[in-house]
Amino acid sequence: MTGIVDTVGFTTAFTVLGIVIGAVAMLLATVALPAIINRLTPDIDEGKEIRRGNVAVAQYFGHVVGSAVLGIAIIIGAAIIAGIHG
Repeated sequence: MTGIVDTVGFTTAFTVLGIVIGAVAMLLATVALPAIINRLTPDIDEGKEIRRGNVAVAQYFGHVVGSAVLGIAIIIGAAIIAGIHG
């Protein structure tokens, strides 16, 4: 019985730790990705173009950043599920 309690405790602790690390990683990614895109496209000021109503830049910027955040979320979700089933 003690082994089961230990296993459940460790699984819960690792899952909670994974959730916390995942949340921090998502916040960092959400802040860092637009800055990275801005550095990769130095000739285009995305914020200025979006304010001017340039839909193409807004869609490109939104799709790239959104896709990257979604990819990171999938990786974090897989890590949390692995922690639950591990």
